[in-house]
Amino acid sequence: MKKNNYSYIGIAFIILLFGIIFIPKIVNRIKNDDVSRNNRISIGQDNNFEDKDQLTFININGKPKTVPAFSFTNQDGKTITQVDYKGKVYVVEFFFTTCPTICPRMNRNLVEVQEVFKNENNFGIASFSITPELDTPEVLKAYAERYGITNPNWNLMTGDETEIYKLANVGFNIFVGKVESEDAGFEHSGDFALIDKNGFLRSRLDAFGNPKIFYKGIISEQEKMDENGNEQEITMLKEDIKKLLNE
Repeated sequence: MKKNNYSYIGIAFIILLFGIIFIPKIVNRIKNDDVSRNNRISIGQDNNFEDKDQLTFININGKPKTVPAFSFTNQDGKTITQVDYKGKVYVVEFFFTTCPTICPRMNRNLVEVQEVFKNENNFGIASFSITPELDTPEVLKAYAERYGITNPNWNLMTGDETEIYKLANVGFNIFVGKVESEDAGFEHSGDFALIDKNGFLRSRLDAFGNPKIFYKGIISEQEKMDENGNEQEITMLKEDIKKLLNE
């Protein structure tokens, strides 16, 4: 018999021995759920786990990001701070009442969210005006009535412009700014931030395992996607609010 044939026989024997000894152990581990999620991912098995959409914390410098302190006046003339939202799950947006473009779309979507959770006492919305000199409590009150804002925990807030812009750009990393070339002279993000009962910013993970951080607020569920192919995230927002309410 040639030397090569001996080599093949030796390899076959090793494979057979591996199968006899180790495969039953691996099968037994899987049956007993001893194979970790990381192991499953590494060997390319199905990754559709029940916890795939569990919400994560937004970590900044290794620490979960919390809502910074704020104090503004709402549509009823009351002073509202982050303490008023303690124990509540809520959505944050930045808008202005004379916005001719994205704000009406954002707030129609939020009214729809409001209706889904109308019986939840621990759900709220925080809307901060980026034109506080124009959006007085009286103006905000009329805006709330026009859009059908009825949730007692939905505060439309006005106050010091510098503090509002700081809250948006630094506190939440949601861009707002004065841009003369834009409609009405302002530019701002159409994103929503989601806050849990303890004041932490939360979101689900994307397909790559990174926090989404914000939720697209402009595209409605009915539209499904915009002209650029971006999918609506209002359904996702509703699902994640429910998760946080159940925590």
